[in-house]
Amino acid sequence: MAAATTDVTQNLVTISDNQMSDFLSQHRLPPEFRRVANQHYLPFARQLPEIRDRKTQLLLGINGAQGTGKSTLADFLRLATESMFDWRVAVLSIDDFYLTLEERKTLAQDVHPLLRIRGVPGTHDTEMLASYLNRLQHLNRDERIALPSFDKATDDRQIVQRWPTVKGPIDLVILEGWCVGTVAQRDVELEQPANSLEREEDPDCVWRNYVNDQLKTKYEQIFEQLDLLLFVHAPSFDAILRWRLEQEEKLADISPDGSSGLMSKEQITRFIQFYERLTRANLASLPDRADFEFRLDDTHSIVS
Repeated sequence: MAAATTDVTQNLVTISDNQMSDFLSQHRLPPEFRRVANQHYLPFARQLPEIRDRKTQLLLGINGAQGTGKSTLADFLRLATESMFDWRVAVLSIDDFYLTLEERKTLAQDVHPLLRIRGVPGTHDTEMLASYLNRLQHLNRDERIALPSFDKATDDRQIVQRWPTVKGPIDLVILEGWCVGTVAQRDVELEQPANSLEREEDPDCVWRNYVNDQLKTKYEQIFEQLDLLLFVHAPSFDAILRWRLEQEEKLADISPDGSSGLMSKEQITRFIQFYERLTRANLASLPDRADFEFRLDDTHSIVS
């Protein structure tokens, strides 16, 4: 990896132009990403050593709805902190800790059929996630650990041999996901259905209450460990749905077999309803609760 450089005009450590070019190429990003990185991502990354202070490890949570670029942001922060501060970084996506397909089938049978669909709190292996956060805190020098990986194509966990590895000690752990830092709602808020999915497929609130109870207990215990929370703030839920539809259209255009395996507009609209209740709640509450916020406009650009 190329070494970080110092911007003489600002006396700030930064990443090299080659590193930025490689990152754009690997993630298939437009040239405009350079401006976003220089104006927003790098200034945020430069604050992390001061925030970390004397802590042996910093745990950063990133919350963002589908299509907000939280995974790209997490990967860029890994590049920046590894290069500029010689940190060792572990990036965890909460998506990689989904329960296995068989476990969700059992959950669907025992609790509610909607729990077969991965996504909402209650469909993750929170014990596994908590265990990994603990293990990452105590890695010895040069000790390696394989991080879980989930294959969305097969809707199941990858075989262990395909899991990525990191080497200790770890200076920064990034936990990113659409529900990272989300808090449970009040019971009275669950009574009114958020959409047709809840109204027609969860009329007795069994699914909603189970998801909320999981947030109150297992997820809260994990999110309380965060040292800071960054919220990537989409302009509205309608924009999130539109971005998801546009993403599927782009995948169809580049898919060698056309639309095979991709979702229709109706399927996407139903699928995103699984996330709607808590996504709307996050849009309303996280700007006040998060430590940092990147606010997006309808074109995905950071406006503040």
